Amino acid sequence: MSPAAHALDKEASTVVPRKESRSLELPTGQMQLSAETSTFALDDLIGFAARANPKRGFLFMSKVLGKHWPVTPATMLAMHEDLAARIPADLPEPVVFIAMAETAIGLGQGVFEAYKTAKPDSAALFLHSSRYHVANAPLIEFAEAHSHAPQQFLHMPADESFREIFTKARSLVLVDDEASTGNTFVNLTNVCRNLSPALEHLHLAVITNFMGNSSDTELSTRFGIKTTLGASLSGSYEFTPKDYQHPPATAQLFAAHAERGASDKFGRMGLSNKLPIPTDLAKRLSANIKPDESVLVLGTGEFMHMAFLLGRGLETCGLKVMVQSTTRSPILPWGAVGHTLNFPDNYGEGVANFLYNVTPGQYDHVFICHETPANEALNQVARSLSGAHLLHFLSETRIEDVFVR
Repeated sequence: MSPAAHALDKEASTVVPRKESRSLELPTGQMQLSAETSTFALDDLIGFAARANPKRGFLFMSKVLGKHWPVTPATMLAMHEDLAARIPADLPEPVVFIAMAETAIGLGQGVFEAYKTAKPDSAALFLHSSRYHVANAPLIEFAEAHSHAPQQFLHMPADESFREIFTKARSLVLVDDEASTGNTFVNLTNVCRNLSPALEHLHLAVITNFMGNSSDTELSTRFGIKTTLGASLSGSYEFTPKDYQHPPATAQLFAAHAERGASDKFGRMGLSNKLPIPTDLAKRLSANIKPDESVLVLGTGEFMHMAFLLGRGLETCGLKVMVQSTTRSPILPWGAVGHTLNFPDNYGEGVANFLYNVTPGQYDHVFICHETPANEALNQVARSLSGAHLLHFLSETRIEDVFVR
């Protein structure tokens, strides 16, 4: 288990003053960072990486998110509970949770489920943004200007009861792994206020807040609505870019009505309840795994949360499990990036996908969870990781084993 896992396998605790600073020379520029308050040590939460992105040359690489770094399910659950515990108890309902694609989809769904565990009768809806179009549903567009793939979309829920929660929402909870400028949150909040005129409270749930020492009053003025923020670590940063020749990379080729195999079952169209841990699947898989063998459960792109839930099921069976996901984020081999695998994306968009900090043969068993039909891209991922199996999730309960070609 990683040091971060040991540090976070506990109940959520209170943010306290914990001053830490870092000065780093990245290939893309100079980073000065100061952490002012935190529940956890800075090095337990993040590492530092350099983006192959001329818009933003740095990345706070989370060690507890399960995206760019392998993480135990218990660590991820502790972070979900920590952020959920920071949501004001008196949020007016209905409450809409939105997780930011692609990096924070699993985090947002986990925070929503932790909130529902604590308040099972609450009127709450979960949605995640996406870069794919599903089932010709109406799209709500907003921008993540600094991203390598700036177009983001919400799908208007097709279910009438979900759509009613969305349009009559009084509170909005936006979840991301980090906030650095807050501009994307502003863009999305403005869109949601137009669609949900009864909104009266915005809560920002982030692992790391680097927007500086903004008070809730200052944030409320900026967002034009009562705003609170719950972060496991808060501080500020300054990045001075330098002249660096970024490698060419295309990270978004959106076609409005292209069929990408993205599912309508796991959060794009809305969810009002927690998804179940696939216990039967976990028991079946664990029967062929020795107690001392290592396991990686790998999500693919935007399909992250079921990998976490399967990881929890396997962890409950007493196995040593890590969870991670592939990503479209191009990151340079420096700092927190120790190893990179790259392959085509399984959604057929034509952009490169990556897997960081995992080497072939590192794990005895690898279970690749995917929502798209099996294709050559998935087979290529599986072939690059010895002992890999493909698991096609048609729904949270219908899961097919796929032969690796």
